[in-house]
Amino acid sequence: MITHDESRMIRDTVAKFVKRELIPLEPLVLKRMAKGMDPILPPEERARLEEISRDIGLWGLEAPAALGGMELPATVMAGVFEEMATTCVPYRLPPDSPNLHMLQAVANETQRQKYLPGYCSGKLKSAIAISEPEAGGDPAAMRTRAVKDGGQWVINGRKIWISNAADADFTIVMARVGEGKREEGITSFIVDKGTPGFIVEREIQMIAAHKTYEVVFEDCRVPESALLGEIGQGYGPMQLRLMMRRLEIGSMAVGHAQRALDILATHALQRVTFGVRLADRQAIQWWIADIATRLHASRLMIADAAARVDRGESPRNEISMVKIFAVELAYEALDYAMQTLGALGMTMETALYPLWQDARLMRIYEGPTEVHRQAIARRTLRDYA
Repeated sequence: MITHDESRMIRDTVAKFVKRELIPLEPLVLKRMAKGMDPILPPEERARLEEISRDIGLWGLEAPAALGGMELPATVMAGVFEEMATTCVPYRLPPDSPNLHMLQAVANETQRQKYLPGYCSGKLKSAIAISEPEAGGDPAAMRTRAVKDGGQWVINGRKIWISNAADADFTIVMARVGEGKREEGITSFIVDKGTPGFIVEREIQMIAAHKTYEVVFEDCRVPESALLGEIGQGYGPMQLRLMMRRLEIGSMAVGHAQRALDILATHALQRVTFGVRLADRQAIQWWIADIATRLHASRLMIADAAARVDRGESPRNEISMVKIFAVELAYEALDYAMQTLGALGMTMETALYPLWQDARLMRIYEGPTEVHRQAIARRTLRDYA
């Protein structure tokens, strides 16, 4: 059990790491982006960050204690994700937690021994293939199929918008087994890098310098041991993974909004126009008040949803609310900050532009805002019915 003081100490450690090690690298990242280059960190900088973050205990925060991790609860990780998202420097603390949650939920002992140690230590990278060109925001409409052939499974289909597909050491692939409708028959498999028939067809450049991939499965044969969980029971674990990722995104959105407020307020206190500080103008004051109020509400919503997760509940409705509320706050807060900075806000010389682009992406991935609103309304109406 993590105490309040321990939770605060972990968050403070992350905040100091971001302030001392990541934010000073922002000019380098922004310069690369301005030139149309991939904003990746030089190998020597990434190696340095990995060494520092490992030395101060920031690796494997959600990993099982048996594998050397800290096994932190969602309530603590929300603060970690928020602090890490106050910068535009592309550095993440391993492992990729949503996929970790899915593996922990359904992986058998053999799979745990094969994947989890390297994954939790940061040596292995993962990806997950859910979305399809014709399925849109409805994962239950997927067409990718898996058919049993002796001691193997043969996967055929196409996936799109897959992060890390080109670099991942293994990919969790969602496919349909049998002829069931909607979520019936959805099954998950682990496909190792280099498996014949697993084809990374193209790289798709997204805004905010993100990259996703389209992947084709052409008679992709995987052993029977690649089955992750039970046949036809992949929808629940997939939803668990999506739920945890959405909670993470909500926390990251709060980090984006907090950085926007930091930049806006600092500039408003310093900038004088026509003899008056921007901080003394009502429009700016209202923007600041609006952001501060919605930040407070977002943190309360996230704390409540995370506490429910830690109690073993499945607060899909509350997390959908977080995904909408926090992400829309981040997008609007960054826009207010850009407007306050005027011409400077339109440049690629501050962190505002890449964070604003990232917030725009957040409104789409892990479920578009409109889909979440529809889901909330459907569940609410069902309660009344």
